[in-house]
Amino acid sequence: MKATFKFRLIQTGLLVGLIAFLLPLSLEAQRKGGQRPAGGKDRSSVSKPASTPNKSGNKENQKPSDRSSANPKTSSDEKNQGAKKTGTDQKDAGSQKTGNNVSTGNKTNVSGNNVNVDNSKKNVNVDNSKNVNVNVNRSTVVVANPRPYSRPPYAYGGHAYYCYHPYAYHPYKPFYWGPVWHPWGFFVATLAATAIIVTVANQQYHYDQGVYYVASSGGYTVVPAPVGATIVTMPPGSQTVVINETTNNYYYGGTYYEKNDKGYTVVPPTAGAVVENLPEGGKEVKIGEVTYVQVGETYYQPIVQNGKNMYEVVQVKDDK
Repeated sequence: MKATFKFRLIQTGLLVGLIAFLLPLSLEAQRKGGQRPAGGKDRSSVSKPASTPNKSGNKENQKPSDRSSANPKTSSDEKNQGAKKTGTDQKDAGSQKTGNNVSTGNKTNVSGNNVNVDNSKKNVNVDNSKNVNVNVNRSTVVVANPRPYSRPPYAYGGHAYYCYHPYAYHPYKPFYWGPVWHPWGFFVATLAATAIIVTVANQQYHYDQGVYYVASSGGYTVVPAPVGATIVTMPPGSQTVVINETTNNYYYGGTYYEKNDKGYTVVPPTAGAVVENLPEGGKEVKIGEVTYVQVGETYYQPIVQNGKNMYEVVQVKDDK
């Protein structure tokens, strides 16, 4: 009995010693490794990747996704650079092609003349430099008025300028009679179907809605209305001009007409005739202290009549 008791006492002592030895080790392991994952498995037992890169060659062991991510970037950069270069080249080429000959305005200013044409309404060009050999019976030479002048003429430079009204300057503003009217020197390639032929002094003219043309190289050129040309009806927008108590003229586009049995015949302007509007192609001319407007060979004096800006046909004589 004593021997059995001693043996169990020894076993108990050994067990207590073993526990005392293992318990610190277990606490130290928990402190370093932390808690074990749920399920009782140690973190060190987590499976490793199936394969590891080969240390001898990173390029050979790159994943396909890595290779595809490198090439598209290079291709995209080259594409963008090519697009920029191409766009720049096209822009430069376009600039070199157009040069400075691009016009953005709607009006065409033709060198050598004073006519401005609105190309938004007229798709033709003006060329007053065309040499048209035509024997034109000009309607811009003034004829005398039988009514005597109540005012002395303005004398300057050896000439006397006669008018019935006092001088009242206002700027010359050409009047626009519409898209079918054109100033002298205007060139068109073709005429409208409404154009008719008028013959004066063996010279053939083409007339259309208040405008007279003569055939020229490649088309037709506008000329002053020839004296003696007769038309059946006046164009819309014409006005009556009082010459004296017994005579009236009809006026349209800078041209004067006189009514007769055959219709309306072109006549020269009569001194003292007063009109409100002057056509394109005129110019202001300074003579002494007076500024006249010259249209062809006719001088107009700016006046004011009944509160409106008007123009009076001037009679010019040599001052003897």
